[in-house]
Amino acid sequence: MANFAIVGATGVVGTKMIQRLEESSLTVDNLYLFASKRSAGQMRTFRGKDIIVEELTEQSFDRHIDYALFSAGAKTSLTYAPIAEANGVIVIDNSSAWRMNADIDLVVPECNKPTLHRKIIANPNCSTIQSVVPLGILHQTFGLKRVAYTTYQAVSGSGQAGINDLINGANGQKPTNYPHPIYNNILPHIDVFDETGYTKEEVKMINETRKILSLQDNIAVTATCVRVPILNSHSVAINVTLDKPATIEQIRQLFSTTSGIVLVDDPQQNEYPMPIYATGRDEVFVGRIRKDYSLPNSFHIWCVADNIRKGAASNTVQIAEFIEQNKALYPALH
Repeated sequence: MANFAIVGATGVVGTKMIQRLEESSLTVDNLYLFASKRSAGQMRTFRGKDIIVEELTEQSFDRHIDYALFSAGAKTSLTYAPIAEANGVIVIDNSSAWRMNADIDLVVPECNKPTLHRKIIANPNCSTIQSVVPLGILHQTFGLKRVAYTTYQAVSGSGQAGINDLINGANGQKPTNYPHPIYNNILPHIDVFDETGYTKEEVKMINETRKILSLQDNIAVTATCVRVPILNSHSVAINVTLDKPATIEQIRQLFSTTSGIVLVDDPQQNEYPMPIYATGRDEVFVGRIRKDYSLPNSFHIWCVADNIRKGAASNTVQIAEFIEQNKALYPALH
């Protein structure tokens, strides 16, 4: 039994958080919904009860709230997450604001667990989340030496503005979110470029993968992130070099018996993961597993997941579920 708040409740991810929390087994005594002044006054329904969206202010957490799920951008999180934390709230933040702070947990429940050293927990980047689920079990079993990502990311990863650019582009309208049309096009550009030529999104994936899996600095990680003209569910081509010898059969067996992973890998029957399978699901779909003959003990893995559910809302709720189910691990909560 707990009181929850959702910050950014009217956005694409916030709306999905409400749905995912409703579907969960969590007992929610009270749910408070917060958003900007512009969105305040809107109505949302949760488990048959209408809830009015409130304007987020510094006084919003002056009430008993156990968990606050944030999805309102880094600036909002930097301002309001510490206020919530100071009021005893466990904050699970979906922005990039806290991910690389040394004293903040960065959590994907299939791979690592929150320590609650601080009551702010960071949710990783959506593409990182789905990628580390299969990589985590590979690392645990065989160890990792190198990881190279190429992502194919849906427009919903940019929120409603990205969705609008794709839909409006089909009608011949110019983009307002992306620097070029996304309709009938592909953009090798997500977030801003740095002086090295990498984008911020690519750097996020590299750094977050290291932190979540506790990888040593001598393990190589690289990424290329690409926006593609589909509405929902990201795909990631993962090229991985393992530390211990492995076979395709061993990797398939490992994935087929790991919770949270769905193996779809029968190319002869044209069976492989696709966004239309993943959308609306919380599992990570993997397939097209094959050897990379250019490098020793290396493999290609195709990975697909719903970026709004598992890549954001569901991972956030799963963290809260873990803490609620394992309160004995956290004496400070008693």
